Amino acid sequence: MTLPALSSQPGTLPLLDTDVLRTFVAIAESGSFTRAARQVFRTPSALSMQIKRLEETLGHPLFVREARQVRLTPEGEMLLSYGRRLLKLNEEAVSQFLAPSLEGTVRFGTPDDVGTRILPGVLTQFARTHPAVQVDVVVGRSTEIRRRMEEGELDLVLVTAGNQGQEAEHGEIVHTEPLVWACREGGVAPRRSPLPVSLANHGCAWRAMALTALDRAGISYRIAYTSEHCAGQEAAMLADLAVAPFPLSLVRAPLRKVDREASLPPLGDYQVVLIRREGIGAASEALAGHVVEVFRDMSH
Repeated sequence: MTLPALSSQPGTLPLLDTDVLRTFVAIAESGSFTRAARQVFRTPSALSMQIKRLEETLGHPLFVREARQVRLTPEGEMLLSYGRRLLKLNEEAVSQFLAPSLEGTVRFGTPDDVGTRILPGVLTQFARTHPAVQVDVVVGRSTEIRRRMEEGELDLVLVTAGNQGQEAEHGEIVHTEPLVWACREGGVAPRRSPLPVSLANHGCAWRAMALTALDRAGISYRIAYTSEHCAGQEAAMLADLAVAPFPLSLVRAPLRKVDREASLPPLGDYQVVLIRREGIGAASEALAGHVVEVFRDMSH
């Protein structure tokens, strides 16, 4: 027996059922009724009936069923966005009453480029679910915040690492994306010789990846600018004074990815790694869960 997709009272709009929403999101994210059935502990036929009822009630098909997978229709993509938000709000509401009350302080370290992207979302969600926990944030280079964690000053840290970085062996990889060469749109820096490069200081994974790639390719370069923060690299690019290794997601106008005409070597992917200090408490583990969730949402 399957639960109704929606419930309603006469004269009112129907309400989406949380259980059916969870089923819908599981199918959308796994791309398969069979895989989703294992996640929600139901049979594929039961899931199919739930989705059919949901599609009938909403008046739109939500999935295109193909031989070995299913994919979302435009209406399904719209519902997926609402579904994730509704499930998250439901979790927050329930946690206010049922989750154990956490108190204390969590000391969290992050590089500036990573923190800028995730901290607003992480801190907002964490404050809603655990308002009694104080979060102290330290922003700095990966090597510095890792050292401070080893000395017991930080509980959780995010660090960046290349594909061959040893950091990944000590923590959980929460994000992977391409590192690319970037420059000013319409600029001439990529065509200069030796190539002017803007880099972070020693110890940065992006710096190591860029210099290794240039050396292997035999490209003549000069380090024109160095900075503690990626904002310094961006400033040099905006002024058309240098190119820089930059995450693809951060390359926005008036910056652009360097085209093939410059013959610069590929840089590969870099990773963001979450490292926990041994013996951290429940509050730190709860914040770690929020960090992982925010990166997972970014990847969808």
